[in-house]
Amino acid sequence: MSESISLTSPIDGFKFDVLHQLPTSARRGGVIIVQEVFGIDAYVTADVARWSSLGFEVLAPSMFDRQERGFVASHDAEGLQTGLKYARENGEDNPISDIQACIDTLRAKGPVYIVGYCYGGTVAWRAASRATGLSAVSSYYGSGVAASASLEPYCPVICHFGAKDPYIPALESKTAINAVHPDVPVYVYENSGHGFNNEGSDSDPLDVRLARQRTLALFERYPG
Repeated sequence: MSESISLTSPIDGFKFDVLHQLPTSARRGGVIIVQEVFGIDAYVTADVARWSSLGFEVLAPSMFDRQERGFVASHDAEGLQTGLKYARENGEDNPISDIQACIDTLRAKGPVYIVGYCYGGTVAWRAASRATGLSAVSSYYGSGVAASASLEPYCPVICHFGAKDPYIPALESKTAINAVHPDVPVYVYENSGHGFNNEGSDSDPLDVRLARQRTLALFERYPG
């Protein structure tokens, strides 16, 4: 059963809300889920429950609490516009600091991993080089990953992109990342578009399953 807790960001002492769920089976580590620009919506909540069922303690921070506490938007043009506005206002340092607070909450109990989607995919990539205490990171369709390819991850990272994504050029992103980090696996899913983990109309069920299997395998490969 999930609950809302409060954590304090080390950068400015700001208290932000986090959706928290304990594992429903033997604990295998901690997973931080980083949202899309739409907030802690039904898709994030479902992902929290899924990772909990796999044996992970899960934290999903509400990334835009500094802009609007408890922000959740519909997946439409208005929601996207507001979410992107909040992402710009939040900058690059606040998200990493909030992620660090999540890591610090979990890491005394075992390995800590991140999986991030869209906006969260970019945050996850940046956290792999700027936060401390992570064991592995899985970044899904982060629009800013290619532009941040020069960052040097200190932990293993994998990236996922949909070939049919109208917002993020998958092959160009793969090329940009692997030009700097040839050993980072960058997976392109030919039958899926943006946000395919949400299992919507732009998702191929086989792609969804494969990306999740690869993410779980990564986490299992690095048990701290």
